[in-house]
Amino acid sequence: MPTDAELIVRGKRVITREGERAAAIHVHGGVITAVSAFDNISQGAEIYEAGDLVVMPGIVDSHVHINEPGRTEWEGFSTATRAAAAGGVTTLIEMPLNSIPATTTLSAFRGKLAAAAGKLWVDVGFWAGLVPDNIGELRALWEAGLFGFKCFLVPSGVQEFAHAGKDHLRAALPQLSALGAPLLVHAELPEPIENAIARLPKAASPRAYNAWLAVRPRAAENEAIALLLHLSREFDARIHIVHLSSSDAIPVLQHARAEGVKVSVETCPHYLTFAAEEIAHGATEYKCAPPIREKENRERLWEALAEGTIDFIATDHSPCPPSLKLPDEGDFLRAWGGISSLQLSLPIVWTEAHARGYAVAHVAKWLCRGPARLAGLEKRKGSIQAGCDADFVIWDPDAAFRVDTARLLHRHKITPYAGRELSGVVTTTFLRGRKIFDRGEFCPSPIGRVLLRGAV
Repeated sequence: MPTDAELIVRGKRVITREGERAAAIHVHGGVITAVSAFDNISQGAEIYEAGDLVVMPGIVDSHVHINEPGRTEWEGFSTATRAAAAGGVTTLIEMPLNSIPATTTLSAFRGKLAAAAGKLWVDVGFWAGLVPDNIGELRALWEAGLFGFKCFLVPSGVQEFAHAGKDHLRAALPQLSALGAPLLVHAELPEPIENAIARLPKAASPRAYNAWLAVRPRAAENEAIALLLHLSREFDARIHIVHLSSSDAIPVLQHARAEGVKVSVETCPHYLTFAAEEIAHGATEYKCAPPIREKENRERLWEALAEGTIDFIATDHSPCPPSLKLPDEGDFLRAWGGISSLQLSLPIVWTEAHARGYAVAHVAKWLCRGPARLAGLEKRKGSIQAGCDADFVIWDPDAAFRVDTARLLHRHKITPYAGRELSGVVTTTFLRGRKIFDRGEFCPSPIGRVLLRGAV
């Protein structure tokens, strides 16, 4: 099968939609033109030999907070996307907060694009925000090329992004349903949280992780998800549950999916790795919302992921300056909630998946194809097949390393993974057929592009 390939990436462990096999990937103009037998190579093409390393689609992370403009001291486009490239992540969809202004208006979106110009090491698309005062702007934001909408049902933690109530959802969902736009939801309701705070004993230590776990109960998630499923049925709307933490919600999600309700679900590496019982007093680097729950909850999330109730894994990379984590006080109730893991998502997930008997092909489904499908990018990103962008991560699943925060490229290094031993070392990352990261070295300048819905 002769091709006009400019580049051929071949290896013995190429992960395609059909599974793992020896193959040669033919690339022309930054796009995969064919996936052939290992020995089928054309004359004149540059050959990249991956050997026994895994060749997987570039990771798609659909839940990343970059925070620029306005809170660039928390994270920025250059630092976040450089870290992504080093971790084998080739596509990000950025959340509408915690930048100032939040991406809830066309003018704010234009400001976001201006801030990103010339700084992208990987391809980046954007979610718009849904807040109480922008219901009239939803169609314009959708037509501007944003990939969907994100809302909170509880206070977001920043004043620029107000949470939506049931009445706001009822006003917005008919529009989103007509557009075919997904609504991504931080699914916790305020009332169960307020009730839990009122019940917290006055003697409870804010340094104890159990205090944080107590004031963000599973009921807040469970009741929010029940409400969202009801609204999805009523308005025939696409609902996506971000960062599922409570495994108690799995049965109702299974039932809804069996009914054909338009719901999809993600969880995060930290919910699949850590357990509440193991979090030490004052270790606020573990704080996130919803919280990391108990060991039995973690294993039920893995089961739901394996059987398809949970569609995929996204990082919810949510950094902040270390001082906001209150490391000296160790106060779980007042510290900023958010976990940084963008550069580490592949080895984190592979370490835990492999320990439970899952294969590399499962990881590709959870980290690549699933997030691409949510954003409507499945024909271009997240798979090794003809017509897709030539985005690849080449990595060694058998190599282990200990997380050294000095080697992390996020703007701030605080992370609960510090010092943890992980398996899976990224050696090389390709973006649209160009090598952007190779054994610690980057290409001379960033080549990432802005992705717009309808133009991809």
